Amino acid sequence: MSRDIRQATVEDVWAVHETARKSWHAAYDELLGPERVDEVVDDWYAIGDIESSIAEATDRNNAAFLVADSKTAASSRTAFDEACDGFAHIVPWPEDGRVGYLVRIYVQPELWGEGVGTALLDHLERDLATVFDRLRAATLADNDVGISFYASRGFEHVETYDSDLAPDLEEYVYEKQL
Repeated sequence: MSRDIRQATVEDVWAVHETARKSWHAAYDELLGPERVDEVVDDWYAIGDIESSIAEATDRNNAAFLVADSKTAASSRTAFDEACDGFAHIVPWPEDGRVGYLVRIYVQPELWGEGVGTALLDHLERDLATVFDRLRAATLADNDVGISFYASRGFEHVETYDSDLAPDLEEYVYEKQL
């Protein structure tokens, strides 16, 4: 099955929001609880904020907000949350513009392990290799899926810090040379 990787548009906002919700529930319900996951998604993936992120990424040469969807199934889809197999959002790291910060990369949980995240990351790396020297990403220390994804894509664990999502919760920062 081929996937279309493209710049997100405002028409993708709801699909991105729902993909984030499904991914967060699959990855973090046991750790944070479903209610806390809903709070975080509603805050971090508010529709207006996603619209702004997409618009900003569209207007810059050092940012991107990509969506992946299956070409073969896209024409038959009717539900908003099924219109997005995954998405990725990258901006410059605030302290160093040569470092790309992978703010978000999420895939529909039923597609984990099928190459959607890799396709999104490969696209970002190819398109932004002249802009960034390195990529940086963060994930909760207990997110085995995220940790495995970053490690298998050549990222190295470079930092650990306390998360503000819950007490006694840590986040790992990963980095990769381009």
